[in-house]
Amino acid sequence: MSLTEHPHPASCPVSRSGFSRRSFLTRLGLVSATAAVGMTAACSDTGSGDTAGDATGDAADPVVAFDGVHQAGIETPVQANNSTVAFTLRDGVDATGIQRLLRIWTGDARRLCAGETALADLEPELSADPARLTITCGFGRGLFRAAGIDDRAPDWLEPLPAFTGDQLDARWGDRDLVLQICGDDRTTVSHALRVLVRGGADYARPSWTQEGFLDVPVGEDGTPGTSRNLFGFKDGTVNPRTDAEFAEQVWIGTEATDPAHVDGTCLIIRRVAFDMPLWEAADRPTREVAMGRTIVEGAPLTGTEEFDEPDLDAIGADGLPVIDQHSHIALATVHDGDERQRMLRRGYNYDLPVSASSADGLVDADLIALSDTGLIFTCFQPDPRNAFIPVQRRLSEGDRLNEWITHTGSAVFFVPPGTADGEYWGQALFA
Repeated sequence: MSLTEHPHPASCPVSRSGFSRRSFLTRLGLVSATAAVGMTAACSDTGSGDTAGDATGDAADPVVAFDGVHQAGIETPVQANNSTVAFTLRDGVDATGIQRLLRIWTGDARRLCAGETALADLEPELSADPARLTITCGFGRGLFRAAGIDDRAPDWLEPLPAFTGDQLDARWGDRDLVLQICGDDRTTVSHALRVLVRGGADYARPSWTQEGFLDVPVGEDGTPGTSRNLFGFKDGTVNPRTDAEFAEQVWIGTEATDPAHVDGTCLIIRRVAFDMPLWEAADRPTREVAMGRTIVEGAPLTGTEEFDEPDLDAIGADGLPVIDQHSHIALATVHDGDERQRMLRRGYNYDLPVSASSADGLVDADLIALSDTGLIFTCFQPDPRNAFIPVQRRLSEGDRLNEWITHTGSAVFFVPPGTADGEYWGQALFA
């Protein structure tokens, strides 16, 4: 990733949480050295008590059903590759043009996800193996305006408020549409992206693309485990796993102001730069205290297993909290009993090549100039005003992780509900 006018300093921020790194490390020396290993990164939460075996879907089936009550690629178990592409509508494209675009895209996506050939596909061989391909579509506020249906946009569909420490680059910002393309085969994902870009070229142009990857561990019983981010911590431990939890934490319910929103969701994409050289200078106990979890198991520091409930009130033998009150886990957890603060996290790692200009001065270059690494943090919830915004506000103001991360991109989209065969994305909005 390029980080705008300050491409590398943005990845190497000074402390913004009100705690200096020196004071943190001094404080760390008083904490039990047994601080163990693990994380749910860039906006995690405390455990829900569910087990990983409750994960939705069959990771072995190469075809993920395209049609359904909800769009695929959300509740679907994570895949290894992700290309998220935001689009800007071309000048003059109105409601009629938008509907044509959505018909083209939905039809092509439906075929590609089934391993079939899209219309006018010049490389049909590249779509033969769907490899759990999913294509998820979201609408920005600009689409509603262009279509003349701004009054049908969700109330929350607007740029997120500014958070402490943000160094946002407009290149990774809000746009008119977004496609999240995920799959286990990189070639299949890339081909799907090209087919959709080409198919929609008369109506929308790509504005930014964020590409990510994950390890997808599989347990002894064949169920998918929790992937790790590039800080080494498990990422996504605290996620909804049952239909009831998804209904509460992800999908928009019948209380929606517009019936066309029901069974849709809010998608937030935050680009988070990691200061890897500074992180690599921190020892493992420092990392674990900052996270509040162990690295190996991903357990809270008050537990032994990944899905153990953290005890934020536990006091150690030294008289100090076992889990630091400014650790990531302590601030990301639900506060004041407000269960609406839960959400689905579905992020991907990114690690981009060093630019030639940065590498030219290799001998004298700062280490951060040789690192372009981070997380494409993606989350889904019914209303960000109840979930992401209050959680991120706490994290931005006090998270120990802020020593090593910087938010450089931010975008919000409405993801319409799923489709029946023959329907197109968001069709009910144009009725």
